[in-house]
Amino acid sequence: MSNNIESATFGAGCFWGVENNFMQLEGVIETSVGYMGGSFKNPTYFDVCTGMTGHAEVVDIKFDNSKISFEQLCNFFFSIHDPTTLNKQGPDVGTQYRSVIFTHSENQIEVSKKVIDSLNSTKFNSLIVTQIKDASDYYLAEDYHQKYIQKNNLSSCGG
Repeated sequence: MSNNIESATFGAGCFWGVENNFMQLEGVIETSVGYMGGSFKNPTYFDVCTGMTGHAEVVDIKFDNSKISFEQLCNFFFSIHDPTTLNKQGPDVGTQYRSVIFTHSENQIEVSKKVIDSLNSTKFNSLIVTQIKDASDYYLAEDYHQKYIQKNNLSSCGG
């Protein structure tokens, strides 16, 4: 891998649709869905769905920063979900669906805050509730969740 490859991790509700959206971006090299932000070791989808593990459904992204910047990824992230609703996206309710950016560097923390400040003053009527947290242990979701929309010829996420 080149020196231009970075990781980014976002939670924005149902990870199926979020992954599918990020996969379309030029400069995104690889995506996977999984769980981050909880204290329970090796959670399954059913564990996370209980809301007891503390994990969020997330998309882990490998991107080429010479083709797309972390700031561009953040702006895209905020365009594909409602970051003003706490623990809820559409019909999905629970802490596992929270809006969160798991940062992998000091620069990502700074950029995330800058983008949120900018959007709070220009785009949304309510304040953004997106959490900014340090990246922690990432647990890959079960295989049937990976590239779910693509594998099932769906146009969007319904669940």
